[in-house]
Amino acid sequence: MRTTRVTAAALAMAAALTLSACGGGTEKNPVAEVNAPTKTKAATVLDRPFEKPDLVLTDTHGQSFDLRARTKGKPTLIYFGYTNCPDVCPLTMSNIAIAKKALPKADQDTVQVVFVTTDPERDTPDSLGKWLKAQDPGFIGLTGDFKAIQAGARSMGIGIDPPKKEKDGSIVSMHGAQVIAFSPKTDEGYVLYGEDTTADDYTKDLPKLIKGENP
Repeated sequence: MRTTRVTAAALAMAAALTLSACGGGTEKNPVAEVNAPTKTKAATVLDRPFEKPDLVLTDTHGQSFDLRARTKGKPTLIYFGYTNCPDVCPLTMSNIAIAKKALPKADQDTVQVVFVTTDPERDTPDSLGKWLKAQDPGFIGLTGDFKAIQAGARSMGIGIDPPKKEKDGSIVSMHGAQVIAFSPKTDEGYVLYGEDTTADDYTKDLPKLIKGENP
């Protein structure tokens, strides 16, 4: 078992070229194809970590939330998605919630799980808060200006497009489905997880991530 390493540049290129739509569960994770043909672990350790996005958005209580300031020095998982997603987003958050509950109480209170909506027009603070509460009351939900959210995602190599209406009337948000873990020691995003990461994978890795160690 070994952890695959990819460069941040390669990750950014892959995310820019290919997006995943919630609902397209059969689509392969573009990042996993960059430099990981023999990948045997869920975690991808980046040789050049990402800086935490410089985002000031609105939380589920309607209050301003400075992402860098509020999560500084804390183990943080960041994911971009939307509440109307039928499969990938709720599954990802559920898997993380299961893993978080397996931690000792003190560690549960330390780890920050941040869900940034890619569909801010529909994901109001209230609706986002209700959706996340069903997953884990401790999860942080952020909404706000789409262009700011898009820029923040791109700074970590995650591409997102504005939500669009399909012929059947449904609204689909195209976005990268990666979870990026930030170290409490450096505040840098040094570990990446794809949409195929299981609850067991997160359960195994979280104890190390909260210490800023490689999984």
